[in-house]
Amino acid sequence: MDTSGIGRRIAYWRDRRGFTQADFGQLMGQTRRWVQDIEGGQRQQDPRLSVLVRAADVLRVPLEQLVSDTPPAPPPGNAPPADTLGVIDALYSPHSDTDPPPLAVLQRRLVYCCEAFQACHYATLARELPALIIGAGQAASSAPVGAQSEAQAVLSRVYQLVTSYLHKYGATTAIQAALAADRALVAAEKSGDPVQIGAAARRVAKSLVYQRRQETAVEFATAAARRLEGGLVEQGPLGLSTLGMLYLSAALAASSQDRTTARVRAAADYVDEAGEVANRQGGDLDEDYTQFGPTNVGLHRVDMLIRFEDGWSALEAAENLDREALVGMSRERQAGHHVAMARASLLTRRKEDAATALLAADELAPEEVRGTPSTVNLVKDVVGATPNPGSRLRALAEHCGLPA
Repeated sequence: MDTSGIGRRIAYWRDRRGFTQADFGQLMGQTRRWVQDIEGGQRQQDPRLSVLVRAADVLRVPLEQLVSDTPPAPPPGNAPPADTLGVIDALYSPHSDTDPPPLAVLQRRLVYCCEAFQACHYATLARELPALIIGAGQAASSAPVGAQSEAQAVLSRVYQLVTSYLHKYGATTAIQAALAADRALVAAEKSGDPVQIGAAARRVAKSLVYQRRQETAVEFATAAARRLEGGLVEQGPLGLSTLGMLYLSAALAASSQDRTTARVRAAADYVDEAGEVANRQGGDLDEDYTQFGPTNVGLHRVDMLIRFEDGWSALEAAENLDREALVGMSRERQAGHHVAMARASLLTRRKEDAATALLAADELAPEEVRGTPSTVNLVKDVVGATPNPGSRLRALAEHCGLPA
């Protein structure tokens, strides 16, 4: 067996899985120096088979990918989840000649779907969104001149929701999410509504992040914030929420890159700018389903630190969050925070705390934990890092389709 390239292959797949050397070492039960040595070919010319089997399991690749230079197979799970296929098909469906539903009916359906998203009822969205996409498209294409702006605003909002729904499934639906985001922005521009333009712009920015164009995403979000600020401020709390979320989108994009001092400073500055907007707004609100306010800014600060792999600072920032205000957030945001705490705890080797946070997220919003690839992978990592997973953690792994 040719072992000369094993370290290089481990480094390749570690990077593909988004693990730092410290992360991988922790999951392997080794030090960061051990990982540096084995990746550099300095530790051993012939790694024990048990080590390679464990590494392949942690990296979620066949053992052959570590011992052979055959071209890597596409990552598993590349196809969109079955539940999303109806939504994706609706994006490509031509408009029929039937009469569209009245705008008032579409708006009521849209409200229902937005509330389902906030409650993490993604199966409901899979069922409801296809008809909403087609109906909103028909309404926008057939609206009389005087109703065009309102119809385009509804269409944009539908595509925005579709984008957010598809983003839940990560890289498997990134292409379709980008399509929906672009359509949302086109419809928003036609509506002339600065709130819809800003809301669509932040979906485009997030899609750019999924396309690994983080710098472009930062520039796009900040340019939209500067261009729209005057019109958004005139809209009161609704516009301020939209403006603040654009700055938080810029922070997300900036912190999705490799950590440097400049990027950490830039991301923190964007969060601070969002905080200033939240102070002008005056409190936690749910304008346009943004959940924007001081609490959401605090949640994004925690997320930003985790993306930069600063687990201890993230845990410290989380201590400053208002517990009562957190309980008042949507299930989607509360569950997201529990998942973030699990990531921060894993980064700081607090394995029991990571498991506790994941179980809390699952109790609150099972579809957020069991149905989204990034969280399922986190469950796998926590189980792998825990020597003796408890019965509840093992049960959660089984619900996620993982070996327990």
